[in-house]
Amino acid sequence: MDPADFYTGIVAELYAPLKSYSQDPEPYAAFIQQVGMPALELGCGDGDPLLELRRRGLDVDGVDSSADMLERLRHRADELGIAATVFHQRMEALDLPRRYRAIFLAGPTFTLLPDDATALAALRGIRAHLAEGGTALVPLFTPAPTPAEQIGRVRTAAAPDGAELRVSVVAEQRDETARTQTSLLRYERHHGSAGTIEERPWIMHWYTREQFEELAAVVGLTVTAVTDADGKPAPADVTDVLHFWLQST
Repeated sequence: MDPADFYTGIVAELYAPLKSYSQDPEPYAAFIQQVGMPALELGCGDGDPLLELRRRGLDVDGVDSSADMLERLRHRADELGIAATVFHQRMEALDLPRRYRAIFLAGPTFTLLPDDATALAALRGIRAHLAEGGTALVPLFTPAPTPAEQIGRVRTAAAPDGAELRVSVVAEQRDETARTQTSLLRYERHHGSAGTIEERPWIMHWYTREQFEELAAVVGLTVTAVTDADGKPAPADVTDVLHFWLQST
């Protein structure tokens, strides 16, 4: 399937109850307060941390490729009494009505773009939507292979209607040359005698620091800093999530 359509249908339904953690809004609130507003979250999904940032009064829009996830975001926003402006667009095909002082991804969602060509298109869109003097924050990481003992291991959760929700990695392929890892995920929903099972490929594509800086330079963006999760300059040997700060050249 098209990677941009991964978070639809059963995957969107199971996302919230089965996710292992929610993004901490603090680093992104600090980023926005440092570089200015308005701000744009790319890959905002069902609303973390966008809704919390909006609750704090920050001028933040969102964009996501999944209409299903955005519908869940709007439902959450209505329940919380929070106004949020979001757009159903792919990251690599942005065409939004305003420009932003701050553009960011909450977590390494950029790694879900399947290849360098798609990443270049997304970076062009980021540059086109940056206001003069604006800054983009792109977290990246290199995924580790799923340990053999975890292949087939099932995580479960309960849906509000009592259905049992399950997700597992059933197979995985890794291509170091192409810098791509494809995990085949099995999503299941069981309620009484009724059940739904669907398998989808989850593609992650990674970059070295040098490779990402080269891609950014092609579209007229310069990496002005690389920081760790605490906002401190990241040493060259750090392998955890790195935050790349980008500005137009």
